[in-house]
Amino acid sequence: MKARLRRAVEVLSETFWVLPGLMTFVGIILALAFVHIDDSNILPAWLLASAWLYNGGSTGARTLLGAVASSTIGVAGTVFSITIAALSLAAGQMGPRLLRNFTKDRGNQITLGAFLGTFSYSLMVLRTVRSEDEGAFVPHLSLTFGIILAFVCVGTLVYFVGHMAGRINVDTVVDLVSDDVRKAMQRLTVKERQPNPPALSFWDAAEPAADGRRGYLQQLDAPGLAKWAVENSTSVLLLVRPGGYVFPGAPIAFVKPKVEGAEDAIRSATALGPQRGSSADIEFAVRQLVEVAVRALSPGINDPLTAISVIDRLGAALCDLVPLHLPTGVVIERGHPVLVVPSVDYDGLLDAMFHMIRQNGSNSTAVLIRILDVLAAVVTFERDSSRVATLQRHADLVLDDASRQITSPADLHDIRDRHRGFVAMKDRGPLAHLAAT
Repeated sequence: MKARLRRAVEVLSETFWVLPGLMTFVGIILALAFVHIDDSNILPAWLLASAWLYNGGSTGARTLLGAVASSTIGVAGTVFSITIAALSLAAGQMGPRLLRNFTKDRGNQITLGAFLGTFSYSLMVLRTVRSEDEGAFVPHLSLTFGIILAFVCVGTLVYFVGHMAGRINVDTVVDLVSDDVRKAMQRLTVKERQPNPPALSFWDAAEPAADGRRGYLQQLDAPGLAKWAVENSTSVLLLVRPGGYVFPGAPIAFVKPKVEGAEDAIRSATALGPQRGSSADIEFAVRQLVEVAVRALSPGINDPLTAISVIDRLGAALCDLVPLHLPTGVVIERGHPVLVVPSVDYDGLLDAMFHMIRQNGSNSTAVLIRILDVLAAVVTFERDSSRVATLQRHADLVLDDASRQITSPADLHDIRDRHRGFVAMKDRGPLAHLAAT
């Protein structure tokens, strides 16, 4: 249940219409509140006669509110059209999976909400204006606030134009997605090394637990599932990690020993969705960044500089990871593993970061050189031997691809120099790297 609730909250927080809808509702409430103040005759006479409040008649009030309402709903349509155009551009050049970064953008939501809220406010106030034949009621305070909202909308429009111009810039998109990667690293890593999963022989007598659902695992209530396992004196091995796909009818976990209600407990602790996207999936944020680089390296775009910018951000993420540890997904209670969730290890994370970029940029000398430079920068202060071996493996893969794909002897010589520099950095430090390159 907690997993489903977290998934619902996450979906609502990223849905485009929620904030504009709330602002529209606030506009209606404000209109009712200000009209009530005007109708209650609690405003002093000196304030009503002040030049700061609207003091025209009913005809002018209706004209003014009609102008505000018609202009704001017209500009709201224009704002929506600009947003759709920006989404189309982003989908074509940077990948459709990055659209969520535009739809969840608070600047776009607030801009549309400001115009819709002002439109709703104006309509609600307009319906209360009455001429002398109808009872002569002109809500002076409400009209004044409507004028203020109109000027707020003007400022919001100016902000929106500049905001969208910056958001469709590829460097801005890369920086925003890399910030998501950095936040995922901070949220999904630990400072202390966690226990390793038990050997596979531990699960020899385990029985599978099938799941008839289908979709990506978006949320997992690991503490709740571990608590259930402790209460039922059993152990659970999940076969799908957050971000993985659950196939209908296939086993989603192994349970040892199998107890009644295991399938229901696992189903209650997991929430599936039609799209891959989970706050507990560190690879998802990385793959979004990689997609920008892969599209930039496609023949139709051919923008290696954007790919190099992505590689730099990936290297920065690896530097942030140096003092941290990736979780192993093992929950130990009373010295006994009660829950094991598949998790991303360092090898898998680097594979997700560099495999597709290297494969699509294998004929680009600049991209291959930059990968080697980034790996050399990371290995400068990475002291974990297993991680260093992984960095070495990726450096060797770059050299192998260059040997097959780069035909220019001069370019191939530069790549080999960078590879020697990486080895020198790994073995003897920065001064040796400078000497080697």
